[in-house]
Amino acid sequence: MRILALECASVSASAAILDAGVLLGETFTNVRLTHSQTLLPMTQELLRNAQIDMDSIDVFAVTTGPGSFTGVRIGVAAVKGMADAAQKPCFGVSALEAAAYPFRGFNGVVCAAMDARCNQVYTALFCGGARVTQDLAISISELCERLQAQHLPILVTGDGAQKVQAALSDFALPAELADPSLRFARASSVAYLAQQNIENGQQTVLPAALHPIYLRLPQAERELHSKNRGKRQ
Repeated sequence: MRILALECASVSASAAILDAGVLLGETFTNVRLTHSQTLLPMTQELLRNAQIDMDSIDVFAVTTGPGSFTGVRIGVAAVKGMADAAQKPCFGVSALEAAAYPFRGFNGVVCAAMDARCNQVYTALFCGGARVTQDLAISISELCERLQAQHLPILVTGDGAQKVQAALSDFALPAELADPSLRFARASSVAYLAQQNIENGQQTVLPAALHPIYLRLPQAERELHSKNRGKRQ
């Protein structure tokens, strides 16, 4: 099974190709350019360097959220477009699960945390590669309380890791910070998770059925709801 995977749910963006469990190549950027500027050129370069034709891809995988609303939409739209053109199926992966994937051997709790602003994070906890919680959108203080109840060593990863580690110090909870080279979700992790889940019986979907997964409304919609409530009062 040959998988092309994309990841751009947070500040970074990456693309990877996995062929029968072998990582053929991966590109990664963490720059100020928008994902709409970087993602497709990265993907085209990756395919060219791997000397692979788009039609030879069996599954198109992507992080469907949570994360940046714009980033998630760009990644999902890109995969839907490529998969539809190639008439191939898609597979969605949690960005938090992808962020935690490199640390599945950690002896304790892996906390994947993405900055959701306003002192909130998108987060999920994992232990031994298995989920402890579903993907959540909660305050950093609530996350610290959840981690305090685990009574296990803690490793924090994701683009919100430093904020969470700083907050944990107020709870007198020591936490290991993921190495910067592994702190952001990678497309290679998305590809491996897609392969693993498909082989375990999870179904791929048609491009039309692939959708972003948001844990809260976009800021514009939240502001509109708040404005409408003010008018009613």
